[in-house]
Amino acid sequence: MSDLEDVSRHINERTSSLRRMLDLSVAEIPQNMMKKFAQEVFALDGLLDEFEKCVGQQKEQIKCLKEVERSLQKDLEDVQHLNDNIPVHMPRRRQPTCGSEPALNQYGAAGPESVQQEHVKKTSRNPIKEMENVTMPEFENIPQYMKGRTTYHQLNVVVEAVNKAVMEKYKILRQKAKTLNNNTRQLQQRFKDQETKDTKGHFFVVETDIQELAQVKVDKLFHATLNMLRHCQRLREVRGGGVTRYMLA
Repeated sequence: MSDLEDVSRHINERTSSLRRMLDLSVAEIPQNMMKKFAQEVFALDGLLDEFEKCVGQQKEQIKCLKEVERSLQKDLEDVQHLNDNIPVHMPRRRQPTCGSEPALNQYGAAGPESVQQEHVKKTSRNPIKEMENVTMPEFENIPQYMKGRTTYHQLNVVVEAVNKAVMEKYKILRQKAKTLNNNTRQLQQRFKDQETKDTKGHFFVVETDIQELAQVKVDKLFHATLNMLRHCQRLREVRGGGVTRYMLA
């Protein structure tokens, strides 16, 4: 804008000079003054051309800026739409935590509330591990005979159910027995009895844990999804004592 202002100011000065010369036209103007007058008119014409050129450039810049503004506004709307419509099963990096919000099971019902939460104390132990959701490329690499009609969404719903069961189980295990009621104390003892040397230092659940803590029906479809999770290296099976343990990989 400063260039346009400079040109405009210069034109105004030249125009004022020409007007003064014209005001003197009632008198006889010397030849040298007429020559100077012609030079001023010629220079003013050039300045007007330059002024028009600058105005044209400024218009083009404004047009480009408006296009950029529209493009940025469209991108902003798209990002906002994506942010407002993130699928619940979208794979995301999980931050380990000692507690989590209740996850929905495959029937859309929330799992049970955390057992004896009022007795849970802060601890410096390792955070409870969770499985990461299966990504779309991983799902596509699962053999078709193994997938059957299972959808990508259904597979990750099972991931959430297993995570829910793991979270509830180890929250109970980390509580002191004296703070638990009889039923929860029996659960804690059952969890300890299921541990083996192969599961030491690992997080695992059994079918009963998934049924009771995540309130999910463990049927043929569920077992098929567990096979897919093993294929995707999310789970490992540890058998022994007539119990199959699903250990987080």
